[in-house]
Amino acid sequence: MIFSTIVLLIFPVLMVFAASSDLFTMRISNLLVLMLVVGFFIVALIVQMPVETMLSNLGCAAVVLLVTFAFFAFGWIGGGDAKLAAATVLWLGLSLLLPYIVYSGLLGGALTLVLLAFRNLPLPASLQRIKWLDRLHDKKQGVPYGIALAAAALLVYPQTMIFQHFLA
Repeated sequence: MIFSTIVLLIFPVLMVFAASSDLFTMRISNLLVLMLVVGFFIVALIVQMPVETMLSNLGCAAVVLLVTFAFFAFGWIGGGDAKLAAATVLWLGLSLLLPYIVYSGLLGGALTLVLLAFRNLPLPASLQRIKWLDRLHDKKQGVPYGIALAAAALLVYPQTMIFQHFLA
């Protein structure tokens, strides 16, 4: 029971860490992405995911990585966001790719609108001393899109084969 709970929580915990890291530092570390990738293969073996499904998820993640790196090359998203999206899709697979993209887009749009509104308000001097908040308020900074990517992943995760395995 405890082992199952720990395995089930690996992905959500890493997603929360990715979102908070992006919020506070505007970075998503390569180590976190590596933990997601390695964690997927370990968990996939634990739940006895078919090799075909693992390979399908891997192929889907590779395509997402190519597309998101093109977005990165155009300056539309950060490199950490590109890697996070691909590592996330590894866990979700092809069948949940469309819901993940839709949720990511909707949540990312909402996050952007909220952030734009926040940046148009004056930031009190007492809050300007809080480094991450001051950076978030800076109009020259980008959007910590990893928050939207992680939130979308958490919305879709209960539908994954991995999550469903533990409900049976």
